Amino acid sequence: MILPVMSALEQVPGKVVAVHVSYRSRAAERGTMPAWPSYFLKPSSSLAENGDSVARPPGCELLAFEGEVALVIGRRARRVSRADGWDHVAWITAANDFGVYDLRYADRGSNVRSKGIDGFTPLGPRLIDARAVDLATVRLRTWVNGDLAQDAWPARDMLFGFGDIVADLSRLLTLEPGDVILTGTPTGSTVVTPGDVVEVEVTAADQSSGRLRSPVVEADYRLDPPGAMPRASDAERAAAYGAHRNPAPAPPAVTPETLAGLRQISTATLASLLRKRGLNGLTLDGLRSTRPQARMAGYARTVRYLPLREDLSERYAGMNAQKRAIEDLRPGEVLVIEARGEQTAGTIGDILGLRAQVRGAAGIVTDGAIRDSAALARLEIPTYHAAVHPAVLGRRHVPWESGVAIACAGVTIQPGDILVGDADGVVVLPPSLAAGLLADAREQERQEEFIAARVAQGESIDGLYPLTDRTRPAYQSWLAQEPGDAP
Repeated sequence: MILPVMSALEQVPGKVVAVHVSYRSRAAERGTMPAWPSYFLKPSSSLAENGDSVARPPGCELLAFEGEVALVIGRRARRVSRADGWDHVAWITAANDFGVYDLRYADRGSNVRSKGIDGFTPLGPRLIDARAVDLATVRLRTWVNGDLAQDAWPARDMLFGFGDIVADLSRLLTLEPGDVILTGTPTGSTVVTPGDVVEVEVTAADQSSGRLRSPVVEADYRLDPPGAMPRASDAERAAAYGAHRNPAPAPPAVTPETLAGLRQISTATLASLLRKRGLNGLTLDGLRSTRPQARMAGYARTVRYLPLREDLSERYAGMNAQKRAIEDLRPGEVLVIEARGEQTAGTIGDILGLRAQVRGAAGIVTDGAIRDSAALARLEIPTYHAAVHPAVLGRRHVPWESGVAIACAGVTIQPGDILVGDADGVVVLPPSLAAGLLADAREQERQEEFIAARVAQGESIDGLYPLTDRTRPAYQSWLAQEPGDAP
């Protein structure tokens, strides 16, 4: 029977493809930052309608929800470009990718028994016309018993765009009209039990999928051997409960507002605050900017160069790791190149720098040399570099891999770390500390503004810098008179 929500397709979906990890918040929760999407398949028999019950199998304790945006393919996609991928999507709607972690061990990542159970893929209740959607307005929310559990904006939160996912899948398998892609879940997924009600909604400006409602019940059948039986380890419990089982408060999310705030904070202030936290190794050494007046804040997209070996250079020609990293850039990311401090060959030039800007990069950082320096300086984004050299990268480097931890300018940088840059240089911020550092930095810069004004009036720095009990009341009085600056 064709589901009402899918009736416009005139057929049951031929395949339901799901993405493992695609949201930055989920990747941070999992302790991984994938360089590309990975997938699994769900049977069409797992599809369910709005209002259908989701039955927890006998013997299972770890039934978890995952609110997701579902893409419904409208026309065949076979080896399409990432620029054209979104054009093959006819509709979007809400989905819930239920799974039982108790059976995840049994299929080694394919999730056949943990997520392929009948009724474990509710969709709907309404389809949103993809051609009328501004992707920047798409929002995903999930509620459990009326309480908001997940809230994400895919265009700003996802590691891979919807069009990227369609294009990637279409490289090796044909997507047919009516096929469904579940695009992954943000942080907030956790365990639910019989009696709970989970609701998922996708909105795009004033359009809505409606709330997809799934009551959770206990299954009314037996689950007997032969075959894998449910089992729950501490590791599976930790994964199933996610951030909700963490005994410590979850760190504040890095929002676009946080990144915008960090762009207004000097790297000198951030470096001093990191030092107070015992983090002395997060300032990059020996770099200068093509645009010292520009400020930068964004997530690291890493690429690693190895020393030249001619026999390997041919193997890594064409769309090498450097070019792939640039093509994978998401808006607001910083391309970070490990070049071992080698300054006798360029690591990036004007064309690839321009492509990074067009892809939405916040900046470029390399501990090697740049070429086409005048053209790079004319770009809107800054490029932090150690030297200038006319030679191409192939004189000294082989672009080897991307999306891995690297060492750049004396600092270990992981994909997804936050880089902040200004005229003084670049610092790396662990994402979990970003919101707290921003709040402390704003307070420190307010104090320094007060101190600078007093010094300019001729006051001694003794007892003033830093503030002491003697000078703090004067600072509080000054702060109270500053419009909009009070914490």
